[in-house]
Amino acid sequence: MVVFRIERRSGLPAYLQIVHQVEQALRMGALAEGDKLPTAAQVAATTKVNPNTTLKAYRELERSGLVEVRQGAGSFITRSLATPQTAPESPLRHQLGAWMREACEQGLTAHEVTTLFDAVLGEYYPGPAPVPAHTPAG
Repeated sequence: MVVFRIERRSGLPAYLQIVHQVEQALRMGALAEGDKLPTAAQVAATTKVNPNTTLKAYRELERSGLVEVRQGAGSFITRSLATPQTAPESPLRHQLGAWMREACEQGLTAHEVTTLFDAVLGEYYPGPAPVPAHTPAG
């Protein structure tokens, strides 16, 4: 089950943070077709957001075809966004993990890693940066 983290100082509305975190979990294979999302009450208990915020996020995910809301049963994933390149066992994932370990060993903060990553990302993928699922502290 996915556990949501809401960064209150990110400037991004909480419902969009939930949407982006579900999309990220789908891309990384942490959520798959048929998986049940936590209830709005469960999300409220762990994140301290209003249950209506979670319901708004789930409606947005439903509109995009990623979630099916079944009355009385819950919200379920309808399709995955994972690719072989983003799977936990993929070579690219292992290389990125090794790079992150190296950055940690060299003492970079999460914010510095994000800044460096975004700079290099912009060199290979010009245009507006994607909205992050969360903003790391540090």
